Amino acid sequence: MDILSIIGAVVAVGSILLGQMIEGGKIGSIIQGTAFLIVIGGTVGAVMLQSPLKIFLNSIKMLPWIVFPPKTDPQESIKTILEWSDTARKNGLLALEALVESVPDPFVRKGLQMLVDGTDPEKIRSTLEEELGALEHHDIQAAKVYESSGGYSPTVGILGAVLGLIHVMENLADPSKLGEGIATSFVATVYGVGSANLFFLPVSNKLKNIVHNRTRLREMQIDGLVAIAEGENPRIIEGRLQGYFPH
Repeated sequence: MDILSIIGAVVAVGSILLGQMIEGGKIGSIIQGTAFLIVIGGTVGAVMLQSPLKIFLNSIKMLPWIVFPPKTDPQESIKTILEWSDTARKNGLLALEALVESVPDPFVRKGLQMLVDGTDPEKIRSTLEEELGALEHHDIQAAKVYESSGGYSPTVGILGAVLGLIHVMENLADPSKLGEGIATSFVATVYGVGSANLFFLPVSNKLKNIVHNRTRLREMQIDGLVAIAEGENPRIIEGRLQGYFPH
């Protein structure tokens, strides 16, 4: 669990609500269902309009990564690759065949199977790098869905403000309805700017960082598999792989 994401969200929202209270305002005054519907509904609709279905669904699938990021333990991967290297040097590449099905990551499993099949090292590298590029592109596009949302929501918030003012102008003769229209105007702007800068843009950047780390890990795994195929010494392999994550 990424506890920093939870703490960050609590600090961001809590600071705004606390500031509202310190200034003498009420939390209930910024809870406005109509404004929320206009801003969030309009933003989601705009993003759905611009995004292919697969990308949009993948963005929803990736959202839990903010709190529960996929496991990326480089030291564990290095340890596993070195074990494979020792096995291959002692018993040959075919000795790794019994381990293929036990590898949980489909990407690494494919590379290990190619290794067992005696595929040329450069062919292993080119095939896996091509697949890695496609995977990275797909995940980055999904992360950009939230970046786009952060671009649309402030504008939709302004649209909500204008709609609220229209409501105010239509009811100038009825003072009892003016407060609701004015509240919708200002709160819609708050929701638009707030959702962009406290949710959509931070989520996009965090997902991009997670995708980058996964890509870096897989580049290391490719390098390790190719080194095994080339019959390099495990100590040399370890030194090379450690260089991917020096800290």
